[in-house]
Amino acid sequence: MKLDRIMWGIVLLFIGGVLLLENFHIIDFYWRNVWRFWPIFLIIAGVNILFNRSKSQIGGMVSIAILVVTLGVLFYKGQQAPEGRSWSNSHIEEDIDFDNTNSEHLSFSHPFTDTGSVKTILNISGGGTSFDLKGPTDSLITADVQKRGGTFSLQTEKTDSITTVNFKMKGKSKWNMSDGGNDVDMRLNINPIWEMHMNMGAGEVNFDLSQYKVRSFNFDGGAAALDIKFGDLLPITDVAVKTGVADVKIKIPTNSGCRIKTKTGLSSKDFTGFTKLEDGTYETPNYKSSTKKIFINLDGGLSSFEVNRY
Repeated sequence: MKLDRIMWGIVLLFIGGVLLLENFHIIDFYWRNVWRFWPIFLIIAGVNILFNRSKSQIGGMVSIAILVVTLGVLFYKGQQAPEGRSWSNSHIEEDIDFDNTNSEHLSFSHPFTDTGSVKTILNISGGGTSFDLKGPTDSLITADVQKRGGTFSLQTEKTDSITTVNFKMKGKSKWNMSDGGNDVDMRLNINPIWEMHMNMGAGEVNFDLSQYKVRSFNFDGGAAALDIKFGDLLPITDVAVKTGVADVKIKIPTNSGCRIKTKTGLSSKDFTGFTKLEDGTYETPNYKSSTKKIFINLDGGLSSFEVNRY
């Protein structure tokens, strides 16, 4: 068997084992701790290429040994609770104070004018950022930012009956254990029908949308912690989540019928209260009879997906 296949197999076993131990609550693993060490995998890949060319059995054993030791170090580092605001099984620590010496506070807002606008599209982009929805506001949107890297902007435009809001973070974000990355506390108006699109690399999202009229929610991210709660104020809600390595938790109301379609590779899935059908499809018992429905599409490589009813 080729050396590269063995090494990739070890990496996949490591990630799958960690996700499994997390699901059974045997360990608390903080993925944010290990992202800082990603250049190690470039070194391992370089060593693998060198020894593959020489076809040395001893060299192959050295490569595997280096990989195993590296994964052991990452496993140890991943179980150490990070300082400041952190990933703790996707829960954001709200009551921790951290040093804001190197941070800057920014505030953004856009007024709400009820002029017949039917739909509001919210586009959010930016990596290395923690987003938290703090509840309703009389404005259309407000955002309080604790910035430690990059630049933020809020732009709005209106065409016919649609208002589009673009909240963006550009530039390099300092996402590490010492400063905790950027923090964004948002508030949204409960009157519009919302269509939400989030595009981010690494980060955290904690949105309680149970009191909002959400027609669709789309998330595209890499290494992310996503915790979303939906309500039943509209007949249909479409949810699409596409991730790389992430911890995704979604809550839906029990009186809404729900169908889940998955394309999740090696990801773990926990859909309590759902009936499994064929081709990666799951449904709640009241899916056909319910007048309100939530459609969820999940696409992830090595992620943990959990959908619960409340």
